[in-house]
Parts: sequence; C-alpha cells; structure tokens
Amino acid sequence: MVSRRGGPRASRAALALAVLAASASALAAVEAKVYFQEEFNADWEKNWLKSTWKTSEGTDGSFVRSAGKFHADPERDAGVKTTPDARFFAMTSELKETFDNTGKDLVLQFSVKHEQKIDCGGGYIKLVPTSSADKIADFSGDTPYSVMFGPDICGGTKHTHVIFTDKDGVNQLRTNKVTSVATDELTHVYTLIVHSDNTYEVLLDLESVASGSLEEDWAFLPPREIHDPEATKPEDWDDRPKITDPEDVKPEEWDQPQYIVDPDAEMPEDWDEEEDGEWERPEIKNPDYKGEWKQKMMDNPEYKGKWEAPMIKNPEYVDGSGDELYRYTDLKYVGFELWQVKAGSLFDNILVTDDVEYAKEFAQSTWGAMKDVEKKLFEDTKAAEEEEAKKRFEEEQAKAEEEAEEEDVEEDGEEHDEL
Repeated sequence: MVSRRGGPRASRAALALAVLAASASALAAVEAKVYFQEEFNADWEKNWLKSTWKTSEGTDGSFVRSAGKFHADPERDAGVKTTPDARFFAMTSELKETFDNTGKDLVLQFSVKHEQKIDCGGGYIKLVPTSSADKIADFSGDTPYSVMFGPDICGGTKHTHVIFTDKDGVNQLRTNKVTSVATDELTHVYTLIVHSDNTYEVLLDLESVASGSLEEDWAFLPPREIHDPEATKPEDWDDRPKITDPEDVKPEEWDQPQYIVDPDAEMPEDWDEEEDGEWERPEIKNPDYKGEWKQKMMDNPEYKGKWEAPMIKNPEYVDGSGDELYRYTDLKYVGFELWQVKAGSLFDNILVTDDVEYAKEFAQSTWGAMKDVEKKLFEDTKAAEEEEAKKRFEEEQAKAEEEAEEEDVEEDGEEHDEL
C-alpha cells in the first residue's frame, strides 16, 4: 500500500508546484525592466535636452563630458560635469517608456563625484511625470516632479534629499533628514528603492543608510491616532515632580538686614558739623545676611507624571488611504535642476528600473570596477602634492634664513666701517 503523502500523486503535485514556481520566477525576471540607463558615452548629448531656464539671464551653466581628474579608464568612466562656477544647471532626458510602478519596485540610482570640494550646491536628480511634458523645454525648480533624490551640501548643511510629490501636488520631505552624505572628492553611488509594500531604502555606495515606512517617515497622511481633544485632566492628577518640603522651616536667625552701620568707622578729624552737618557712620554689607530664604524642594510622593490625553482613532484618517503611497503611474523624464556656487560635480551611470538586483549589479560593474583605482590615484596625487608643498616650504625657509644671514653680515661690515 502506498501512502498518499509520499506516493506518486504527491510527487507529481510537488513537481507541478516546482514548475509553477520556476515559471513565475522566470516571468518575473522577464518582466523586470530597465526604463533608463545613461553611461554618458560620446554621443550622450543626443539623448538630453538642455533647459532654456536662466538662458536669457546669462546664469545658465553647462554639462560637459569628462572622466575627472582621477579615473580607471577615460572613456568608460566618463560622465558629465557642471561648469562654470555660480550657475544654474538644468537638463532632462526621456525614459524609454512611461514607468508605472504599480505592484513593482522603483529604483533610482546614479553616481556623483564632487571633485571641486563642493562648498554650496546640489547633487540630486529628479523623476518627472508625463504631466510636466509641456514644461520640459524650460525645466526649472518650479516644474512639478514626482521624486527628488540625492545629496545637497551648503556650509554646515549636509544631507541627502528624499522628496516625494503626493497626490495633491505637495512636495513631501522626509520627517527626519537623511544625514548620510559623501563630502569627499571621490565617486559615490546613491540608490533609492521604493517597494510596492510602501517601504523604502536609501543606499550610499550600496550600503543601507536609511529605511522604513513611507507612511511613518513622511507626512503624506494625517496620523492614525490623535490625543482625545475632549479628554480633561482628572482633578486629583498631580503633575508636580517636586514640591516644597513642609518640614523645612526658616531658622529664627535667618532674617538679617543686607546692610549695617560700620561699627569701626570714625568721624574724620577735619569734619566740621556746623559746615558739614551731623556725621553718620557709613553702611557696609552685612556679613550675616543670607538673602531670601526658600524652602527646600523634595520629590512629590503624589506625582503621577506628565498628563496626556489618551489616544483615539483620528477621524480624519481613512483606513487604506496609505496603501498606494509608493505608486507613480506616469514617470517619463529624468532631470537635473541644480545651483552650484563652485561647479565641477561629475554625474554618471543613471539608472531607473524595477529590478533591485540589476541595480546592484550595474553599480558594481561601473562604480565598483573603478573606485579602488580612483582612490589610489587620488591618494597618490595628494601625497605627491603634500610632499611638493613641504619641499617648497623648506626651500623658502632655507632661502629666508640665507637672506637673513647675508643681512647680518652686511650690518656687521657697516659697523666695522664706521669704527
């Protein structure tokens, strides 16, 4: 007798499930898409539209192709760099097809290198909806966007923007800013992942620096619960952590005048009461004066803590209203819209996809393949510059000492001539 659990029928069912799982996995792999991938090859300009914003004012800057000062390969590592200083930079490029991320992950990734030692300027990128198509030619800071992501540095303010535009067109900033941001002169990769379960993750150089819930970390919705506005503090609720000690009594000798007549003072010999009036001893500070007496404080035995109204369900919160916070149905453009005091930021390897693993692989094959070489070249160059600066300083010091010795010799010679 063959058991149902372990027999041929169960085996066939298990095989069928395995086939279905494999098919589903293969289908998911097929359906995963790359909507935008820009590595800034030699013909990059044909894919990008420079905005006319600020052109008439003469304050618009340009993006030029460059691999920067330090790179592994001048072609493979080339991106686009902002130039010149104190300019607005704006340009856009169109995704291969409109990205509707319903039921999918949304991944926005790019690299940036601030090799100019940026002091004040943006290094972020935007995803822009189809509804802004008529504003793309003069794409600016006023053009409605869906997602804004990337570093922003100005003086002591350093953070990574993660901004989403809600269904009412309001730009929602993360409640607590993402403070992880790269400020050195090397290339770094920024990755934003938005999951269809309304969670998110921010990566810097493929390391997680922030993650959580869209609903909890952005003010998209009114809070689920609020303090009951009709609740009142009970009359017997004592919220005083300290009270005066009833057993602490003011000492009888405490009250003394602040000033007393100086008992040691004597009338001056030349004092004339007819001319100067009656002499009075001056006052001095009383050494026994103790100031205002106050009762000591003690822990309140009846203290119940700070009273707060109990929490109740917020009538303005609608159940299910946060189910699709992640969702954007018409993502169509990638755009830069920046202001930089000191230009020179280099952007590269922009990716928009619904495939988290591909994004990781892409970052490793681009940034990951060059970062160690770039860092070594950077460190060697800096070491050589420091050595050269040290050598130049020592030469200047030696020259100054030599000139000082020559001046001393000349002065000695002049003294002998005078003699």
